Amino acid sequence: MTEQSKSDATAPPKKSLAGALAVFGERRALALLGLGFASGLPYMLIFDTLSLWLRDAGLSLAVIGFFSLATLSFSLKFLWAPLIDRTKIPILHDLLGHRRAWMLVCQAGIMAGLWAISTLNPATNLGLLAALAVLTGFMTASQDIVIDAWRIEVADAERQGPMAVAVQWGYRGAMVVAGAVPLLLAERFGWNFSYALMALAVLIGVGATLWAPREAAHTIRPIHADDVAQPQALVVVEWLARLAIIALGALILGSGLAGDADLLSKIVGGETLAEAWKAKPNGVWLQMLGALTGLGVIVLAAWPIPGVRTKPGVYLSTALGSPLKDFMTRFSGVAGLILAAICIYRVSDFVLNIMNPFYRDMGFSLTEIAEIRKVFGIIASMIGVFLGGVIVARFGLMKALIIGAFAQPISNLGFAVLAVSGHSVPMLFTSICLDNICGGIAGTALIAYMSSLTTAGFTATQYALFTSLYALPGKLVASQSGRIVEASAAAAEHGGPMAALKGLFARTPPETFAAAGAKLGVSGQAMGAGYVAFFIYTALIGVAAIVLSFMVAARQPKVQAAKAAAEAAA
Repeated sequence: MTEQSKSDATAPPKKSLAGALAVFGERRALALLGLGFASGLPYMLIFDTLSLWLRDAGLSLAVIGFFSLATLSFSLKFLWAPLIDRTKIPILHDLLGHRRAWMLVCQAGIMAGLWAISTLNPATNLGLLAALAVLTGFMTASQDIVIDAWRIEVADAERQGPMAVAVQWGYRGAMVVAGAVPLLLAERFGWNFSYALMALAVLIGVGATLWAPREAAHTIRPIHADDVAQPQALVVVEWLARLAIIALGALILGSGLAGDADLLSKIVGGETLAEAWKAKPNGVWLQMLGALTGLGVIVLAAWPIPGVRTKPGVYLSTALGSPLKDFMTRFSGVAGLILAAICIYRVSDFVLNIMNPFYRDMGFSLTEIAEIRKVFGIIASMIGVFLGGVIVARFGLMKALIIGAFAQPISNLGFAVLAVSGHSVPMLFTSICLDNICGGIAGTALIAYMSSLTTAGFTATQYALFTSLYALPGKLVASQSGRIVEASAAAAEHGGPMAALKGLFARTPPETFAAAGAKLGVSGQAMGAGYVAFFIYTALIGVAAIVLSFMVAARQPKVQAAKAAAEAAA
């Protein structure tokens, strides 16, 4: 058999368009609409809408910004995902299955947290409110772990595209609801009533959980520590010490991922660290160093004591290390390439964190921006997610991965075209819709692909690790987006290669970018050139993702086919 025929043998057969669309009508896909809603609702309520309530209560922006640290649980969820993989919920496990039992527990925790928040006055109970926000965020992140694991385990690889569409549609629907309905209710009935009603809205997720089909029998990988002789007192002391070190490592890692060392500075003492992390341009390197240091501390806490077998050491090293070891073993020879592709795949999209200032610098009004982004942008995003699911179901994971990789730099270049078009509402509409459609396609392709990399027994842990990993580079690089624009604008103003980009703005109205350029001390044309250079830079990052996607698509099927042949021969 030739290499080409081997590759063809391992490729999934193409589905008809009707067959691909039929998956969306399945019970499990429909259940994911409700589960996605239950996932997005508390996220928006805790990490976005809550800031408005706090501001109305008279709290400072510094205090409100401190609440964003509650999002650290989403960056660190891979740390307790092994617990969810390995622990059965009494009674509910037999009634609902492993994943749905955990979903119900998480949803109960979310409802209780939101209800408790609705009883408080932020001005007089700020500390308790912060603790409840962190707890609700933790339960929301835990629910995400379980929903992702259930989604992967309840469907085969060919159906992961439509399943990813369903959960994202529900999630985006919840973001619209949680971003608008609580505000309308608060204006008429007050914030406390608003959040109490939103707590009840989580019942939509409870209903979806009970209606969702049960996943296949869950595999719990055993951890063999029964043969370890260790006094119980030492076991307790070692557990406390290791968990304390893990907590410290998680704080350092999470602070690095969030780019915010305020909480870490308060614990270690002094404000120097927090100020250094926010400094430009070297702050990003300190953030990266912090993230890597935190990860190293966590690994150290989970590492077995050299030459000594202890129960906590065996358990932690197995629970956290086995899922990664399993992945590296199954994809040996291509695992590093896969992880690199995951890390780079969405960076070109994540670094576009300065788009609102860009629109304002072009002279668009807040109404124009809001109407197009919040209305047409959301519609375009849902269309893109749907197209991504159809592409995955129709052409398979690898081709979808490549298509998604191409989509992202194309949409970024669309913003460069917008920059040279001046104040054009049709171009603003086109570029935003194109970006949302392409982002939806790429995001769905990546979700489906990462889902295919997991294995039974480690689903929650491995997928949580992948999602934490793919967001890391983008978060770090995004902190430098504004600096890149300003440095490129200054370079264009003073000659050199960047100055050639100023010619693109020869026919652009002179007022475009003029105000923004004046703040920086450069001409409007130079400011526009800085933005164009930035969008070209983000597109080049996308080219790296295209190259890595082609390499993965070429090598992964061959590696898997070779392993399958070797196992068959054995």
